[in-house]
Amino acid sequence: MPEGPAPVDWQGEALDCAACRFRTRLDLGQCGQGWACAHERYAKRIERFFLLNPDLADMCLSHPYFETRMNAARVASVFRLPRLLSDADAGVRAMAILRLPPAHAERRIKDPDRRVRIAVAHRLHREQLLPMAADADGYVRSIVARRAEPGMLPMMIGDADPEIRRIVARRVGEGWLDRFRADPDPLVRREAALRRPGLFAGDDDMRVRHVVAEGGSAADVQALLEDPEDIIRETAAARLAQLREGA
Repeated sequence: MPEGPAPVDWQGEALDCAACRFRTRLDLGQCGQGWACAHERYAKRIERFFLLNPDLADMCLSHPYFETRMNAARVASVFRLPRLLSDADAGVRAMAILRLPPAHAERRIKDPDRRVRIAVAHRLHREQLLPMAADADGYVRSIVARRAEPGMLPMMIGDADPEIRRIVARRVGEGWLDRFRADPDPLVRREAALRRPGLFAGDDDMRVRHVVAEGGSAADVQALLEDPEDIIRETAAARLAQLREGA
Protein backbone atom coordinates (compact mmCIF):
# COMPACT_ATOMS: atom_id res chain seq x y z
CA MET A 1 0.00 0.00 0.00
CA PRO A 2 1.38 3.47 -0.87
CA GLU A 3 1.86 5.83 2.07
CA GLY A 4 -0.14 9.05 2.11
CA PRO A 5 -2.79 9.96 -0.47
CA ALA A 6 -3.41 8.04 -3.67
CA PRO A 7 -0.69 8.76 -6.24
CA VAL A 8 -1.68 11.40 -8.80
CA ASP A 9 0.30 13.98 -10.71
CA TRP A 10 0.56 17.60 -9.59
CA GLN A 11 -2.67 18.44 -11.44
CA GLY A 12 -4.58 15.55 -9.92
CA GLU A 13 -4.47 13.35 -13.01
CA ALA A 14 -3.39 9.71 -13.19
CA LEU A 15 0.35 9.09 -13.45
CA ASP A 16 1.64 7.41 -16.61
CA CYS A 17 5.02 5.81 -15.95
CA ALA A 18 5.30 4.55 -19.54
CA ALA A 19 5.23 8.11 -20.86
CA CYS A 20 7.66 9.48 -18.27
CA ARG A 21 11.08 10.63 -19.48
CA PHE A 22 12.58 9.08 -16.35
CA ARG A 23 10.98 5.65 -16.89
CA THR A 24 14.39 3.89 -17.01
CA ARG A 25 14.71 4.64 -13.29
CA LEU A 26 11.61 2.53 -12.65
CA ASP A 27 13.41 -0.61 -13.83
CA LEU A 28 16.34 0.29 -11.57
CA GLY A 29 14.06 0.53 -8.54
CA GLN A 30 14.79 4.25 -8.09
CA CYS A 31 11.21 5.46 -8.52
CA GLY A 32 7.68 4.13 -8.48
CA GLN A 33 4.09 5.19 -8.02
CA GLY A 34 3.13 5.70 -4.41
CA TRP A 35 6.63 6.14 -3.02
CA ALA A 36 9.03 8.13 -5.26
CA CYS A 37 8.10 10.26 -8.27
CA ALA A 38 9.18 13.63 -9.69
CA HIS A 39 5.72 14.30 -11.13
CA GLU A 40 3.70 13.48 -8.01
CA ARG A 41 1.54 15.93 -6.09
CA TYR A 42 2.63 14.56 -2.68
CA ALA A 43 5.78 16.38 -1.54
CA LYS A 44 7.33 13.47 0.40
CA ARG A 45 7.36 11.29 -2.71
CA ILE A 46 8.92 14.07 -4.74
CA GLU A 47 11.60 14.57 -2.11
CA ARG A 48 12.34 10.83 -2.07
CA PHE A 49 12.69 10.80 -5.86
CA PHE A 50 15.45 13.40 -5.79
CA LEU A 51 17.19 11.72 -2.87
CA LEU A 52 17.38 8.59 -5.01
CA ASN A 53 18.08 10.42 -8.28
CA PRO A 54 20.00 13.64 -7.52
CA ASP A 55 21.53 13.59 -11.01
CA LEU A 56 18.10 14.34 -12.48
CA ALA A 57 17.46 17.42 -10.37
CA ASP A 58 18.91 19.92 -12.86
CA MET A 59 16.38 18.73 -15.45
CA CYS A 60 13.45 19.55 -13.15
CA LEU A 61 14.22 23.12 -12.13
CA SER A 62 11.66 24.38 -14.66
CA HIS A 63 8.92 21.93 -13.74
CA PRO A 64 5.51 23.67 -13.52
CA TYR A 65 4.88 22.34 -9.98
CA PHE A 66 6.56 24.38 -7.25
CA GLU A 67 7.10 21.35 -4.97
CA THR A 68 9.06 19.64 -7.73
CA ARG A 69 11.18 22.73 -8.37
CA MET A 70 11.83 23.23 -4.67
CA ASN A 71 12.86 19.64 -4.03
CA ALA A 72 14.99 19.59 -7.16
CA ALA A 73 16.71 22.75 -5.92
CA ARG A 74 17.75 20.92 -2.73
CA VAL A 75 20.20 18.76 -4.69
CA ALA A 76 20.65 20.45 -8.07
CA SER A 77 23.93 21.98 -9.18
CA VAL A 78 24.42 25.37 -7.52
CA PHE A 79 25.40 26.77 -10.90
CA ARG A 80 21.79 26.30 -12.02
CA LEU A 81 20.22 27.99 -8.99
CA PRO A 82 20.68 31.77 -9.47
CA ARG A 83 17.74 32.00 -11.86
CA LEU A 84 15.49 30.54 -9.15
CA LEU A 85 15.95 33.71 -7.10
CA SER A 86 13.21 35.13 -9.31
CA ASP A 87 10.98 32.06 -9.14
CA ALA A 88 7.25 32.72 -8.72
CA ASP A 89 7.16 30.53 -5.60
CA ALA A 90 8.61 31.78 -2.31
CA GLY A 91 9.64 28.30 -1.17
CA VAL A 92 11.70 27.83 -4.31
CA ARG A 93 13.37 31.23 -3.87
CA ALA A 94 14.14 30.45 -0.24
CA MET A 95 15.68 27.08 -1.13
CA ALA A 96 17.91 28.73 -3.72
CA ILE A 97 19.07 31.32 -1.18
CA LEU A 98 19.89 28.65 1.40
CA ARG A 99 22.11 26.81 -1.07
CA LEU A 100 23.76 29.64 -2.96
CA PRO A 101 26.78 31.58 -1.65
CA PRO A 102 25.77 34.41 0.76
CA ALA A 103 26.44 37.12 -1.83
CA HIS A 104 23.29 36.06 -3.69
CA ALA A 105 21.08 36.54 -0.62
CA GLU A 106 21.50 40.30 -0.69
CA ARG A 107 19.37 40.45 -3.84
CA ARG A 108 16.30 39.30 -1.90
CA ILE A 109 16.52 41.44 1.27
CA LYS A 110 13.25 43.13 0.29
CA ASP A 111 11.47 39.99 -0.89
CA PRO A 112 7.71 40.28 -0.18
CA ASP A 113 7.54 36.82 1.41
CA ARG A 114 8.80 36.32 4.95
CA ARG A 115 10.02 32.78 4.16
CA VAL A 116 12.48 34.22 1.70
CA ARG A 117 13.60 36.99 4.06
CA ILE A 118 14.11 34.39 6.81
CA ALA A 119 16.42 32.49 4.48
CA VAL A 120 18.21 35.74 3.62
CA ALA A 121 18.71 36.59 7.31
CA HIS A 122 20.31 33.19 7.83
CA ARG A 123 22.63 33.48 4.84
CA LEU A 124 23.86 37.08 4.78
CA HIS A 125 27.26 37.85 6.26
CA ARG A 126 26.82 39.29 9.76
CA GLU A 127 28.03 42.73 8.75
CA GLN A 128 25.35 42.90 6.02
CA LEU A 129 22.38 42.41 8.35
CA LEU A 130 21.79 46.05 9.26
CA PRO A 131 19.04 46.67 6.65
CA MET A 132 17.07 43.73 8.07
CA ALA A 133 17.09 45.02 11.65
CA ALA A 134 13.91 46.95 10.84
CA ASP A 135 12.19 44.16 8.91
CA ALA A 136 8.41 44.09 9.30
CA ASP A 137 8.48 40.46 10.43
CA GLY A 138 9.42 39.74 14.05
CA TYR A 139 10.98 36.37 13.32
CA VAL A 140 13.26 37.90 10.70
CA ARG A 141 14.35 40.53 13.24
CA SER A 142 14.97 37.83 15.84
CA ILE A 143 17.42 36.11 13.49
CA VAL A 144 19.17 39.43 12.97
CA ALA A 145 19.35 39.98 16.74
CA ARG A 146 20.96 36.56 17.21
CA ARG A 147 23.44 36.83 14.33
CA ALA A 148 24.37 40.49 13.99
CA GLU A 149 27.61 41.94 15.30
CA PRO A 150 27.07 43.27 18.86
CA GLY A 151 27.93 46.78 17.66
CA MET A 152 24.83 46.71 15.44
CA LEU A 153 22.45 45.83 18.26
CA PRO A 154 21.92 49.23 19.98
CA MET A 155 19.51 50.19 17.21
CA MET A 156 17.32 47.23 18.24
CA ILE A 157 17.09 48.12 21.93
CA GLY A 158 13.72 49.74 21.31
CA ASP A 159 12.29 46.94 19.14
CA ALA A 160 8.53 46.49 19.55
CA ASP A 161 8.89 42.77 20.28
CA PRO A 162 10.00 42.02 23.87
CA GLU A 163 11.48 38.67 22.85
CA ILE A 164 13.82 40.48 20.46
CA ARG A 165 14.76 42.97 23.18
CA ARG A 166 15.63 40.02 25.40
CA ILE A 167 17.98 38.67 22.74
CA VAL A 168 19.54 42.10 22.40
CA ALA A 169 19.98 42.36 26.17
CA ARG A 170 21.97 39.11 26.12
CA ARG A 171 24.35 40.22 23.37
CA VAL A 172 24.66 44.01 23.24
CA GLY A 173 27.76 45.68 24.69
CA GLU A 174 27.60 46.06 28.48
CA GLY A 175 27.73 49.83 28.19
CA TRP A 176 24.24 49.80 26.69
CA LEU A 177 22.53 47.75 29.39
CA ASP A 178 21.47 50.78 31.42
CA ARG A 179 19.06 51.56 28.58
CA PHE A 180 17.01 48.56 29.64
CA ARG A 181 16.23 49.96 33.08
CA ALA A 182 13.21 51.70 31.58
CA ASP A 183 12.08 48.73 29.49
CA PRO A 184 8.36 48.04 30.11
CA ASP A 185 8.82 44.26 30.12
CA PRO A 186 10.24 42.82 33.36
CA LEU A 187 11.61 39.76 31.58
CA VAL A 188 13.68 42.03 29.35
CA ARG A 189 14.99 43.88 32.41
CA ARG A 190 15.72 40.51 34.04
CA GLU A 191 17.84 39.53 31.04
CA ALA A 192 19.88 42.71 31.36
CA ALA A 193 20.16 42.24 35.14
CA LEU A 194 21.82 38.86 34.60
CA ARG A 195 24.74 40.75 33.07
CA ARG A 196 24.82 43.92 35.21
CA PRO A 197 22.91 43.21 38.42
CA GLY A 198 23.76 46.52 40.10
CA LEU A 199 21.72 48.51 37.61
CA PHE A 200 18.52 46.76 38.65
CA ALA A 201 18.72 46.49 42.45
CA GLY A 202 15.76 48.86 42.82
CA ASP A 203 13.58 47.31 40.13
CA ASP A 204 9.84 47.14 40.79
CA ASP A 205 9.57 43.49 39.73
CA MET A 206 10.63 40.81 42.20
CA ARG A 207 11.86 38.54 39.40
CA VAL A 208 14.39 41.16 38.42
CA ARG A 209 15.46 41.84 42.02
CA HIS A 210 15.83 38.09 42.58
CA VAL A 211 18.42 37.98 39.81
CA VAL A 212 20.30 40.77 41.57
CA ALA A 213 20.07 38.94 44.89
CA GLU A 214 21.44 35.77 43.28
CA GLY A 215 24.37 37.24 41.40
CA GLY A 216 25.05 40.79 42.51
CA SER A 217 28.07 42.14 44.33
CA ALA A 218 28.04 42.72 48.09
CA ALA A 219 27.08 46.34 47.51
CA ASP A 220 24.31 45.33 45.11
CA VAL A 221 22.62 42.88 47.44
CA GLN A 222 23.08 44.71 50.74
CA ALA A 223 19.99 46.84 50.21
CA LEU A 224 17.96 43.76 49.33
CA LEU A 225 18.27 42.47 52.90
CA GLU A 226 15.34 44.81 53.62
CA ASP A 227 13.33 43.83 50.57
CA PRO A 228 9.57 43.39 51.17
CA GLU A 229 9.67 39.88 49.65
CA ASP A 230 10.87 37.02 51.86
CA ILE A 231 12.48 35.13 49.00
CA ILE A 232 14.52 38.19 48.00
CA ARG A 233 15.76 38.79 51.55
CA GLU A 234 16.70 35.13 51.97
CA THR A 235 18.49 34.97 48.62
CA ALA A 236 20.36 38.21 49.37
CA ALA A 237 21.51 36.90 52.74
CA ALA A 238 22.71 33.64 51.17
CA ARG A 239 24.57 35.58 48.48
CA LEU A 240 26.31 37.80 51.05
CA ALA A 241 27.37 34.74 53.05
CA GLN A 242 28.75 33.18 49.86
CA LEU A 243 30.73 36.32 49.02
CA ARG A 244 32.17 36.53 52.53
CA GLU A 245 33.28 32.90 52.44
CA GLY A 246 35.01 33.46 49.14
CA ALA A 247 36.77 36.62 50.26
